[in-house]
Amino acid sequence: MRYVLDPVYLLVLLLLSPWLIYQVLTKPKYRRGLLDKLLGRAPTLPSSSRRAWFHGVSVGEIHLLRQVIAAFRQRHPDWDCVVSTTTETGLQEAQKHFADLPVFFFPLDFSWAVRRALQRVDPELIVLAEGELWPNFLMAAKDHGATVVVVNGRLSPRSAQRYRRLRRLTGPLWRRIDLFAVQTREYAEAFEAAAVPPDRIRVTESVKYDGVQTDRDHDRVASMRRLLNVGPSDRVWVCGSTQAPEEEIALDIYRRLRDEVFGLRLVLVPRQRERFEEVAGLLRRSGLPFVRRSTLNGPVADRDGVVLVDTIGELSAVWGLAEVAFVGGSLDGKRGGQNMIEPAAYGAAVVFGPHVWNFRDTATRLVESGAAVQVADAAELEREVRSLLADGERQRRLGEAARQFVLAQQGATARTMTAIDAVLKTAARKHAA
Repeated sequence: MRYVLDPVYLLVLLLLSPWLIYQVLTKPKYRRGLLDKLLGRAPTLPSSSRRAWFHGVSVGEIHLLRQVIAAFRQRHPDWDCVVSTTTETGLQEAQKHFADLPVFFFPLDFSWAVRRALQRVDPELIVLAEGELWPNFLMAAKDHGATVVVVNGRLSPRSAQRYRRLRRLTGPLWRRIDLFAVQTREYAEAFEAAAVPPDRIRVTESVKYDGVQTDRDHDRVASMRRLLNVGPSDRVWVCGSTQAPEEEIALDIYRRLRDEVFGLRLVLVPRQRERFEEVAGLLRRSGLPFVRRSTLNGPVADRDGVVLVDTIGELSAVWGLAEVAFVGGSLDGKRGGQNMIEPAAYGAAVVFGPHVWNFRDTATRLVESGAAVQVADAAELEREVRSLLADGERQRRLGEAARQFVLAQQGATARTMTAIDAVLKTAARKHAA
């Protein structure tokens, strides 16, 4: 298959070359690490020690790997660990959180790149966060003799449908993976329908519940509170991980509510770095006073201004300031929602839109538990935000239910470690035989 895939990938690159060349020339993020990915330039590591290779596509996956890697290193202190990622922001987060580990870009799925990366890293175990299932890499990994595991596995409805249609092609590929540790029984059934052998699937629930911060007095939250000059009477509405047109919707609602709600503060946190300037331009055109987090050297002076958090890695602390939290990527119909677990853990009154297929189980269970509100559109978002800000008791009740829900779900990391240990023991027995 690899000899078929390489020409296919090259053909796709050729067809997309005008767009790719434009992106490389105009956006630095497409240039950084390009040759490393294309040539499989992973760090060369000694083959004398046992090694686990952990991979997370971008920021969200790197964050969940923090719990997994910490637990793995505690259980297996004699193993070396390395971390790879696909995006520039993912690399920055990985370097920040795994400063004592080798961190590098994941290779593009050309046979020469993945073989070279595997030879350099020489892993005994490969752990893939949530997905990133590339055919050449999986085939080369098994040829290399590595045990391959997917943790916190999930399938979007679109991916599940596509894999079901292609199950005759993907079935042999799935057999290159030793364990699918998935978030829900529904995801387990979706993987089974896509021809994953049932004996390789374990329902461990979501690692994202573990390690989330619940203390609003935590140092990072307290530091952010001082920086944004949030006072005890302020009513903070955080719109996080937003996509277009959600920032514009939030600004329209804020414009109408700020005269109704004393002390209302709006904090916008766009999902993607490349949209920071776009959202800043939107704020300038709105005529509303605003301040950019990246320009702050001390506490916010204009407490009436909208705060644009145009930095990476601070949303988790910002959620700790929210009375009401709108989780973005859920109104646009394209992204499938973002992680609503963090604001829920802080006890914020969580609101999100109808498009949350990336977190479908979490969203459904939060709503059914009376721990979050799902809205259909911008008009309903405005009604719910107004209602929550006006009814402090309902807001507190919703927030406390959300916090208790998150605490009740924890433990997935330990279950995942148990499942990984089991497949490692099985691999060791096969190797000994």
